[in-house]
Amino acid sequence: MTTYPAAGRVAIPAATVRGWLRLEGAAAFAAGLALYGWLGGPWLVVLPLLLVPDLSAVGYLRGPRLGAFTYNVVHNWALGLAVLGVGLAAEIAPIAIAGAILIAHVGMDRAVGYGLKLSTSFHDTHLGRKGREK
Repeated sequence: MTTYPAAGRVAIPAATVRGWLRLEGAAAFAAGLALYGWLGGPWLVVLPLLLVPDLSAVGYLRGPRLGAFTYNVVHNWALGLAVLGVGLAAEIAPIAIAGAILIAHVGMDRAVGYGLKLSTSFHDTHLGRKGREK
């Protein structure tokens, strides 16, 4: 562990923080799937639905800056929670189910180490460089 000499504090390694964020993602994935089931989502199509949010990566066809933007709009907790909230408040099950899928998808991505993208490259995320994390 690294210490900060002036303050005498122990720093938490980045790998440990990434581990906690991955665990958080796994919990959100499980919660999203539980919500999906509770809302009556058809299990036959859950796997294809979990892949739909990745269509937001189409922005990368126009470059990493637009790609990161379109990807990050879909791959954040706020959108999934907002869609879920609207669906529940309006009592429209398909919208609530879409929110549950978004939450599960973001959790799934975080659990395996994919994070919000930086505009430098598809591989640069807020969880570190995908494929090269330690």
